Amino acid sequence: MTTIEIVQGDITREHVDIIVTAANESLLGGGGVDGAIHRAAGPRLAQAGGAIGPCEPGDAMATPAFDLDPPVRHIIHTVGPIWEGGDHGEADVLTSCYRRSLQLADELGARTVAFPAIATGVYGFPPDQAARIAVATIKTTPTAVQRIRLVAFDEDTREHLQAAMVRSD
Repeated sequence: MTTIEIVQGDITREHVDIIVTAANESLLGGGGVDGAIHRAAGPRLAQAGGAIGPCEPGDAMATPAFDLDPPVRHIIHTVGPIWEGGDHGEADVLTSCYRRSLQLADELGARTVAFPAIATGVYGFPPDQAARIAVATIKTTPTAVQRIRLVAFDEDTREHLQAAMVRSD
């Protein structure tokens, strides 16, 4: 059974096998959590991302974690939807981000994974809806991952994730 933990903090300091990043399609790095992960992992991460990209929204691709400290072995890059009001399949794309990331984590043999709040930054996905999708998708996606940490950058995001977890029980 998978344990889901909700924490607030710096995802680059998580002690997990895999860190998921909310990437842009180029996989070359960006702002927000993706920028922080790229800075922590070093310049080889952008080179590796550029070699395998682009990545379509809703899909996920993996690279080594480079300069991130063990036990982090891989970074999964997933591209969330840009919010356009909710009538353009954004929820399905966000669901696919979490599902594909877990599938890839299983392929890589991960037992522990840390996720950020995908698409809630510059992509504008409403954080309360994103939190419900994240929790519901993680709870219903079959996976061998034993521990999943949902890492909120700020208190507001942590509260949305916590509320989504309570509602899903």
